[in-house]
Amino acid sequence: MPPPRSGQPESRTDNQVAHAAGDCAPVGPGGADSAASDAAILAAAAELIALSHSIHAEPELAFAETRSVAKTIAPLAARGFQIETGIAELPTAFRASYGSGELTVGICAEYDALPEIGHACGHNIIAAAAVGAGLGLAEVADALGITVVVFGTPAEESGGGKVLMLERGAFDDVAMALMVHPGPYEIVDARSLALADLSVVFHGLEAHASAAPELGRNAGDAVTVAQVALGLLRQHLRPGQQLHGIVSDGGVAPNIVPGRAELLYYLRAVDSASLDDLMRRASACFEAGALATGCTHEIRTVAPTYTELTPDSALLCAYREQIIGLGRVPIAPELEAQRPLGSTDMGNVTNVIPGIHPVIGIDAGGAVTHQPGFAAASINASADRAVADGAIALARTAIAVACDAVHRDRLLQRLVQRQEDIR
Repeated sequence: MPPPRSGQPESRTDNQVAHAAGDCAPVGPGGADSAASDAAILAAAAELIALSHSIHAEPELAFAETRSVAKTIAPLAARGFQIETGIAELPTAFRASYGSGELTVGICAEYDALPEIGHACGHNIIAAAAVGAGLGLAEVADALGITVVVFGTPAEESGGGKVLMLERGAFDDVAMALMVHPGPYEIVDARSLALADLSVVFHGLEAHASAAPELGRNAGDAVTVAQVALGLLRQHLRPGQQLHGIVSDGGVAPNIVPGRAELLYYLRAVDSASLDDLMRRASACFEAGALATGCTHEIRTVAPTYTELTPDSALLCAYREQIIGLGRVPIAPELEAQRPLGSTDMGNVTNVIPGIHPVIGIDAGGAVTHQPGFAAASINASADRAVADGAIALARTAIAVACDAVHRDRLLQRLVQRQEDIR
């Protein structure tokens, strides 16, 4: 993957010097602006919950979220947002903007579902909360001197919509980027893993499996050798490194030596450097499968590589204060690193733009994301509360930082530097 278009990432250490997790100084005032934003969100609560349920009822896969996009745009258009669809050359990406202030606040909506199990990651909640936050901030945009942009970001589960949008300039005017993701726990400083999404195709030679097996080169056997090698590699992985995959193609019939076989694999690691190391070692295992069986192989990146989350400390502190003010109890800061979320393309955004990706808790009855039980929980009463609370907390966070002269100036200066780097 080419480097991000817009500047260099901040390290987690540098990014959190000013406000260490759990030791946050108050950021900006709340006051009348927050009250006005809250009121606008609460007035739309029934509509937001209906949006969440409607997206959930018609799950759509990556880059095919046409109905979900139309549903997400509708309440924004009705409130006077300017709508641009098909941005960044992606038919199911959109930009909905309101206001003309110098500080642009980006709120990211997701709406893609998982194959077969639907919204088992709760993206219906993400979309509805993003719309709610946008409506709340639009109420105070002129008073705060901000421009509010709700971004429709497709294909988070597979395809890296935000990475493509970032590389193609969709976020070039954004000073801060916010979103909230549901989960079984309340986590403010959520961690994620860098991820590489790979297809490994082995090419052999077909032959009759009984009459002339000696003439064949078995691509299915290459898959077996590669997976054994990967299994043995696991005991030597560095902390935080993971690999998991499936056989997507293993042949067509038992009496035909497979001439083609394919593995689909995810490689994950705590950061991009560790992911590069894992990629090198896993590639050797794939090569071993081909070498041992007389086959050839090719490794293809299925989707853009995801980087780890590097959230902005001031935004984290502001969000933590707001979510606690709503009566929610996030897990202790010292435990946050022990619960990585998996991977998200929002990591790429936070490596370039000050942003956050906290997790808002819902009662999933013991289920975790990517389980059918979590899909069912994503429209229960706790999920509906998460829509409203998530919208209010995101809007209040943006208001607090926009009203803080030090952080507002910092964000604007970073934006100017990023835009100079792009030019």
